Amino acid sequence: MAAAEKPADSTTASATLEGAEDFSRRVLTWFDRDGRKDLPWQQPRDPYRVWVSEIMLQQTRVNTVIGYFRRFMEAFPDVAALAAAELDQVLHHWSGLGYYARARNLHRAATAIMVRHQGVVPDDIETLQALPGIGRSTAGAIRSLAFGGYAPILDGNVKRVLARHFAVPGWPGRSGVQKQLWRLSEELTPRRRTADYNQAMMDLGATRCLRGRPLCDACPLNLSCRALAEGDPARYPAPKPKKPLPVRTTHMVILSDSSGAVLLEQRPPSGVWGGLWSLPESPSGQPLERWCSDALGYEVEERARLTPRRHSFSHFHLDIIPVVVRMKNPVKGLMDGGARVWYNLSQPDDLGLAAPVSRILSEIRQLDNEQQPEGEAP
Repeated sequence: MAAAEKPADSTTASATLEGAEDFSRRVLTWFDRDGRKDLPWQQPRDPYRVWVSEIMLQQTRVNTVIGYFRRFMEAFPDVAALAAAELDQVLHHWSGLGYYARARNLHRAATAIMVRHQGVVPDDIETLQALPGIGRSTAGAIRSLAFGGYAPILDGNVKRVLARHFAVPGWPGRSGVQKQLWRLSEELTPRRRTADYNQAMMDLGATRCLRGRPLCDACPLNLSCRALAEGDPARYPAPKPKKPLPVRTTHMVILSDSSGAVLLEQRPPSGVWGGLWSLPESPSGQPLERWCSDALGYEVEERARLTPRRHSFSHFHLDIIPVVVRMKNPVKGLMDGGARVWYNLSQPDDLGLAAPVSRILSEIRQLDNEQQPEGEAP
């Protein structure tokens, strides 16, 4: 049985003025030599680009974000372009990046900036935090990195550096632990070169103070790191208390019309894959043919099942069983309203697709191509 989590001791998470100056000096010296200065959102480093990158970087690694960021900037080069775009377009360029509420909030915030702030990204913390999807740390990053103002930050990388350096016990998701880490960030963040310092702290967490195997020999803070002195830096920060995730099962129905287009449904604007396009889902345990007749209005028969796969969310596992069905009387279906579309696999529209659905459609497209008669164009 794991030991009970030690309560945070407020006396351990504090820095003297002299200690704070030494800490920031070492961090900035390291940044000048080894920090990252050529990331796409740093060239140029304007408020819009910084904002979009910070949202993308929430719970996502830099290497994953780079390609998405470049494509997003090509499609939506400024706030006006993002606000004017259809949400479907935004979600299409976000497909595969996950945590889709970020994309929806970006779109909503861009509209708010156009309406309330004449298309200019605000530079103060309170106004930034009033925008959808921007919390305290993201607001601090935008203010410091884009405008050069003083603002502490506390993203996942910074939490890890501070928790280890000061041996702060407990999971950072707990209110008391988070308050200690914020206090440390406020005490240590210098008034001068705040942008470089904040970038350096994120870089340290991403490239030196790694989650599993920290590279302590290459860290500028190793001589004063309490976790390293204890001999087990990976012990900090404490992980989130684990609990078994529930498992849900769904059948994703792959239904084609007479031209080979696949039926897709748009999901509700909130919740799992909110606003994205997905395959119709038949509840587990209900006869598939009857459900297709009742819910979709088509008489079908099951043809095949693709390999089941699991997609994990933060709060549950989703076991997906893709089922290929055939209409008994193939017709070119007409959709009522805009919640369903026939998706042409050979000439796909720019729709925001849930990542597992995109992979399933790629498998179907590949199977269709393999089954084409030799010499016939797909």
